[in-house]
Amino acid sequence: MARQATGIEIGARTVKAVRGAFKGETFQVTDFALGDVAGGGTIERWAGLPLSFKAPHARVALSGKDVNVRYTRVPRVPDWQLRKLMRFEVEEIGGTSGEGVASDFNLLPELPEAGGEDIVLLAMARESLLEDHLEGAKAIGVTIDCFSPSAVALYNAWLRFGVVQDDTVLLADIGHDNLDVAIVRGPDLLFARNLSGGGELFDQAIASQLQVAKEQASELKHEHADLRPGVRAQTPNAERVSRAIQGAGGQVLSLLQSALLFCKTQIRVSGLKIDRVELCGGGAGLPGLCEYLQRSLNVTVELFDPFEAVDLSGLDPNQAALLDEFRLEAVTALGLAVMGAGSDSYSLEILPSGVASRRAFWGGHVFAIAAAVLALAYLGWYTVDRKQRTAANETKAQALTAQVRRAVAADSRTRALLVENEAMHKTAQELLWSIGVGRQAEQAMDFLAKGLPDDFWVSQLKADRGFDEELGLTRDGGERPVLRIKGRARDSAVSPTVQHGEMIQAMTTAYPKARLNHTVDRTSFGVDLTFFADPAQPLDPDRNEAE
Repeated sequence: MARQATGIEIGARTVKAVRGAFKGETFQVTDFALGDVAGGGTIERWAGLPLSFKAPHARVALSGKDVNVRYTRVPRVPDWQLRKLMRFEVEEIGGTSGEGVASDFNLLPELPEAGGEDIVLLAMARESLLEDHLEGAKAIGVTIDCFSPSAVALYNAWLRFGVVQDDTVLLADIGHDNLDVAIVRGPDLLFARNLSGGGELFDQAIASQLQVAKEQASELKHEHADLRPGVRAQTPNAERVSRAIQGAGGQVLSLLQSALLFCKTQIRVSGLKIDRVELCGGGAGLPGLCEYLQRSLNVTVELFDPFEAVDLSGLDPNQAALLDEFRLEAVTALGLAVMGAGSDSYSLEILPSGVASRRAFWGGHVFAIAAAVLALAYLGWYTVDRKQRTAANETKAQALTAQVRRAVAADSRTRALLVENEAMHKTAQELLWSIGVGRQAEQAMDFLAKGLPDDFWVSQLKADRGFDEELGLTRDGGERPVLRIKGRARDSAVSPTVQHGEMIQAMTTAYPKARLNHTVDRTSFGVDLTFFADPAQPLDPDRNEAE
């Protein structure tokens, strides 16, 4: 029977629980619960979780000030020696804080930049906090297996359900008052960190700028806030609210940039660059946040929704509707459930020392004695069972042979599809060239017919294709159409440079999505333009004059 597991996140404003199990390679969510809480202590927030189902093997997220994540570089040593080194470090920190500290550690994947050393990810939490969680969970009938940092749960959700490629991705779960970050290169975790600051930054900004209570600021944010660059506000309230949150958007941007900088420092990879940013959490749903961050970071920023790759057929209609509304907020809980249900997850399992000791005893000495007794019985049973196992292995071998044949056939079909896809890609490029040339020429000639100064005339109109960094046509996007216009001005023309500038400004206004370069002197001018520049690069019509 598949192992059922529950992931629980006790947040500052909402508490979430996701329960599910693996069916083959697919994770099926069978239950979801969400409750609203208004602050309060850890035990009080547990009471706000409306569970209508049992929650076995529960993993609970730790974030913000609840968990201290550190990185330590150590020489490659045996496991027993590494455990001893980590115990010394935890005891030193516990002695400094004056209270009990629970911890767990795991090695990061081997990094070429580490120079033969291991990088240890060490997570610590106050035992008093964990005891509060255990008491709150017990009051509502939940049995906790362990605690894990939210950033590690986010990484496991991405590894299982994200679009994992060879690039470097920054994952960010924006909660109400915490921001959990994981930086991943390919399938490998490079960095996990919890930061203070989240959606509350926007509430505080609105409350401060508009002089309203935080509750009203939160309502105004949900009704009117929009960070999209250049968006026109529809109402005065929308304009005031959107203007008020600009600074908070910059704070979130700074948190992400500081996480990247700290990652470079901790793992000593100074040349590390982010290729994509994936956002989740309640704060990620703020309209325009992705576009705002994308313009500043100059990389693709999008929402991470792992539930698109999860089987939700086991949910009842009410739970399905609730999860659909809060799916961005439930990503961490899903990652915890995946960690509990699967045996191949990257994991940190933090437990209070008393609980850890009891589990070590029941999982060690007692079972060692029982294992010796069972071994004697097994020796007698094995001889009788061997013949049956041989027959079963032969049947399994036949099944595996059939499976290999199916896999080979699927591989052949896949290779044929790849060849077909390459041919279709080339056809699409040719269509882009043909359509793009016609579109650019048509719009350019339409503009020149109306907007060309009387003292100017066009001497050459040429279609081209290729790469041009100044026009935003990078090699990553392939060759794209470019229209090159050359012309002359009358010798008696008055202020040809001014007329040319006005023409360029009119062209930029008429076609705001176009990217162009232009030149002018007393008797001639030139304009190179394209409608197919990379979207993340803003248009600057005055760049040529500034240069």
